[in-house]
Amino acid sequence: MQFGFENDLKNALKAGDKTKVSTLRLLIASLKNEKIQAGRELTAEEVEAAVRRAVKQRKDSIEQYSQGGRSDLVAAEKAELAILEGYLPQGMSEAELETTIRAIVAEKGFSSGRDVGLLMKEVMSRHRGRVDGRKAQEIALRILP
Repeated sequence: MQFGFENDLKNALKAGDKTKVSTLRLLIASLKNEKIQAGRELTAEEVEAAVRRAVKQRKDSIEQYSQGGRSDLVAAEKAELAILEGYLPQGMSEAELETTIRAIVAEKGFSSGRDVGLLMKEVMSRHRGRVDGRKAQEIALRILP
């Protein structure tokens, strides 16, 4: 399997890291299911997309559990999130993202809130995988009145 998940699982088992073991087992099972559905080995991009989906699920769960006042579950999800994010390339900082969005606004001549959808499409296509869509949309709405 790509990304070294199997070796990391073995190391986590040896170290007795239950959180990492369970997180990696879920991820590996998900990747195996995707491999079966695809009928071939997954590409690095497909593996990364699967990890991103797992990260998004954890973030959504954290938000839901926070609203429900379940701090115990929030802590567990945050621990899994930290493990999964370790397998993703470093994302853009908020400052980098704002600079990038301002450059695209200037380049394309976007000027109003109506252009936010077009701006988001451009940002996401140019920087897929490195941009948090929610953060990008917040900045875009702040920049375009």
